[in-house]
Amino acid sequence: MNIQSSTYRPWLYAGILALLAPALLVNLGELAFIDDEGIRTLVALEMKLSGNYITPTLHGEYYYNKPPLWNWILLLFFELTGRINEFTARAPTVLCLLGYGATIYYFFRKHYSPKIAFLNAFFFITCGRVLFWDSLLALIDICFSWITFTAFMVIYHQFRKENWLKLFLLSYLLTAAGFMMKGLPSVVFQGTTLLVYFAYRRRFWKLFSWQHILGGMAFLLIVGGYYLVYHQYNSLDNVFTTLFRESSKRTVVNYGIWNTIGHFFLFPFEMIYHFLPWSLMILYFLRRDVLARLRADSFITFNLITFLANILIYWTSPEVYPRYLLMLAPLIFSAYIYLHPIHEKENTWQYRLINGLFLLFCISASLMAFAPLFIERPEGVPNRYVMSLAVGLTLCGLTYLYWRRREERLLVMIAVLITFRIGFNWFVLPDRNNNDFGDLCRQTSIEAGERFRDREMAIYRQTLMQPTNSFYLTNARGKIIPRKNDNFGKDVLYIIDHHAYRELEYRKVDEIKVRHGKVTYDIGILK
Repeated sequence: MNIQSSTYRPWLYAGILALLAPALLVNLGELAFIDDEGIRTLVALEMKLSGNYITPTLHGEYYYNKPPLWNWILLLFFELTGRINEFTARAPTVLCLLGYGATIYYFFRKHYSPKIAFLNAFFFITCGRVLFWDSLLALIDICFSWITFTAFMVIYHQFRKENWLKLFLLSYLLTAAGFMMKGLPSVVFQGTTLLVYFAYRRRFWKLFSWQHILGGMAFLLIVGGYYLVYHQYNSLDNVFTTLFRESSKRTVVNYGIWNTIGHFFLFPFEMIYHFLPWSLMILYFLRRDVLARLRADSFITFNLITFLANILIYWTSPEVYPRYLLMLAPLIFSAYIYLHPIHEKENTWQYRLINGLFLLFCISASLMAFAPLFIERPEGVPNRYVMSLAVGLTLCGLTYLYWRRREERLLVMIAVLITFRIGFNWFVLPDRNNNDFGDLCRQTSIEAGERFRDREMAIYRQTLMQPTNSFYLTNARGKIIPRKNDNFGKDVLYIIDHHAYRELEYRKVDEIKVRHGKVTYDIGILK
């Protein structure tokens, strides 16, 4: 791979790295948790409150959907910082993202120049789905994807050396870590990659070797060891059936053939949208000699084989979130970067179109950065004029640089995206929070939790609690809130969905806002 080189500009790399910290950290704790964040954080919190770090629970009831590794990571950050809040729950995501980027750089540097390795790492960090969504959330997926991507890289690099023991042992240890974080998907990624790549390289028989058996035993030792301890606390009857159901519930088995067919045709366009702007480079595949070009590089070939083999599972599964595919993004991005200099040298229509769209984004981003100078909505943002000018002028300078320095355009585009994220943090996140019903859910839940900190509280029967409320109530009270289906105490405060229990007689003492449906739940004492 050989992207047109130019005079080494350390200031451009240094500038990108310097901007990365404020881009990922400013106002990270601003928004209230979404549901999945609430679940992950509440499970970790209940572990801390109960003193039981083996069997995850939600409202004191056993939680089977995910193993506990991510909850342990959250707990570690809570203990290190002494705080349990949105920032400390999301900080592990940021650190995992940086670790993921460093891992991408490390493995691609083995094959290509520092610039190519840097581009591969930052294509991932700055794609739209990661930069403006997943890097802001306290979810499993970036960490899980980091582990899974590393397993892919171990398979390729140890295969090249024919170091079979190291290949199977290390990849299965990573698969075990992935399983302890998200369950069966980790096994599917490992099995699919091994099966397809070993068959492609005509080493299928190696899958029956003693080295593979030893790797599988290492996996079983870790996962089996955990569940052996788990069994001392709770039955395993529901554990594996739930993990299997979690992995299969988004497939054709659950959604039927027609939904699956519709998803099959829409899926590529949805993924292009979520991974903009770099996904526009899919146009580079539209050339007659593309297969010959790609097969000329064995590492790119492996990346594409692994990408295609694993994405088929999601391509045929109707309910798929882009965050499930973050381990595959660097694989396809590497092919884009590989093809880029070929199109650049030939000045193809694909290159001209993509370059024009990138320039249009740079110009649009620069103009949008000055909007806070002229509109009233962000008037509560501190130093809005100074920040608007700082971000806007920086983007203008980068846009000029993009236009003038053809050989550095991809690096400049990365700098533009990171700078734009800083403006997004400063202006959009506070505005979104001020106009988000989720903030009312957070505020009312915290106020109710603090007001009734010393009172016994429970959830009435099947009142459908939303994880956002559950976390803030539990954290404010410092006590697990159980669900009660019988033996109702007269002095207990119950959280009641009054829409579901219209005939229930109780004395209302407070209420909390609930995000979905923008409804209210009552807190009351039964009569």
